[in-house]
Amino acid sequence: MNINRAFDDLQQEVNAPPQAVAEARRRRNLFCSAFQTDDDVAECVHSGSLARGSQKDPINDVDEIIVFDRAVHPEWGQPGSSAAAALDHVQSRIHELLGVADGSFAQEVRLARARNHSVKCWLDDPDDPDAFTVDITPALREDDGTLLIPEKQSSAWINTDPEDLIRRVAERHAAWNRFVGLVRVLKRWGADQNTEMKSLLLEVLALHHFPEETRQKALARFFAAAATAVRLPVEDPAGLCGEIQPDLDRAAASGHFERAAEAAWRAVEAEERGDTDAAGCLWRSVFGPIFPEPPGGCANGARRVAIVGGAAALPARPRRTVRDAPQGGR
Repeated sequence: MNINRAFDDLQQEVNAPPQAVAEARRRRNLFCSAFQTDDDVAECVHSGSLARGSQKDPINDVDEIIVFDRAVHPEWGQPGSSAAAALDHVQSRIHELLGVADGSFAQEVRLARARNHSVKCWLDDPDDPDAFTVDITPALREDDGTLLIPEKQSSAWINTDPEDLIRRVAERHAAWNRFVGLVRVLKRWGADQNTEMKSLLLEVLALHHFPEETRQKALARFFAAAATAVRLPVEDPAGLCGEIQPDLDRAAASGHFERAAEAAWRAVEAEERGDTDAAGCLWRSVFGPIFPEPPGGCANGARRVAIVGGAAALPARPRRTVRDAPQGGR
């Protein structure tokens, strides 16, 4: 089995098709184009995983920030009712500009509902659990370049900097062009293994702990390092929004990473000794059926891989200690 080719196939499985990415961008950009016809709009900011290039397949939702002119809305940004008022304003304008019945700019939004920070817009059937949505967040630009966004539940405005993470991810990917692809792989792993870790949490962990290595060794080192790192609060890299997932069961999350690290290191060792079929089966135990199976399958005599509690172990071999190896990268 060719492990590099198998990882190429895995990456293709995880990546969204180019036409899906193009359509997601078109739908996101539609909102920017519509709002830019309003005199109180200063700029649009692309946000979320699509803006960072770290989206996995399927793309079900995208994010856009509409930055308003604070001179037109002097009451916005103040504690109290202005947070809800800003969301109501955006919701109203979405109906008027893009409502499927009589939008003045286009007729594509079937339903728009104000949430805590944004207005969620359904462009497909709202009753479809996989319907495509766009989250539109109103914001004000601060003098330091950060953004103020409303928080309806607390009747406050909070400071955030989504562009900081976009820059950081772009810099990592420019230094190592495997980065965003492997982030997509991690997000798919997190979803398929029911880790209950948010995609953003996995992406920030990757930003800090992915070394510039072969894909195989990078994943093994990442899983080992993340098993330790996730036991501490994983925070917004910009230092503004605090812990990304405060309700995370850190011990359970660490366990997911430990089991993946165990299997990944065994896979690396198997590949290094030339047993690529065993390596392939071990990687398949990490990622599930989206990782290609060796021609002889994964229940073939000595290469049989037993799955125990989500981890992979080779029969008749003692458990290997998970290594928290030194991290590379810039």
